[in-house]
Amino acid sequence: MSKVFADLGMSLDGFIAGLNGGEKNPLGDGGLKIHEWMFRQKSFREHLGMEGGETNNIDNEIIEKTFNRIGANIMGKRMFVEGEANWPEEAPFNCPVYVLTHQKRKPWERPGGTTFFFTDEDVQTVLLKAKKVAGEKDVRISGGAKTIQQYLNEGLVEEFIVHLAPIFLGSGARLFEHLDKTKFSFEIKNVIHSKAITHLYYNVKNN
Repeated sequence: MSKVFADLGMSLDGFIAGLNGGEKNPLGDGGLKIHEWMFRQKSFREHLGMEGGETNNIDNEIIEKTFNRIGANIMGKRMFVEGEANWPEEAPFNCPVYVLTHQKRKPWERPGGTTFFFTDEDVQTVLLKAKKVAGEKDVRISGGAKTIQQYLNEGLVEEFIVHLAPIFLGSGARLFEHLDKTKFSFEIKNVIHSKAITHLYYNVKNN
């Protein structure tokens, strides 16, 4: 059975991106530091067409398992705009990606199996489409903060994963804002840590 999950990095003070994000400053001021643990891993570098990387550690294993479970992604326009300017030609998804936007645009097919579909439909309709193409694999709500907040508030997220980086950004995009806490609650599923990052796994109980 396909599962809907969110999986993202966050600073200790609750930010998933810094200020002044854009095409020339992906994830904003200091935002890339949240993901430094990931950039060092072989399984992530392979998805960017890069060589090298660490292999014999739990972080690399977690990234590989995450990529293998995803059958479709859903993201907001801002995340796409930043990524479009910086992803390699073979975008690092290898599956369909639904972009929530009011901008009309034909599907954008990239080498390696990634196709971006642009839609202004409601979040539930988009999720149904993503589930259909994902088949037995899972659907990832990729980001940014507003997109994840929308899906949480609609009671559509089943699993929530945070990779907590030991850094402070001080300002930027907060994840835990604009949430209707009467709609859902978290239940601890697992906690895994390495020397670089703490992986927090939660089941989401939708009310």
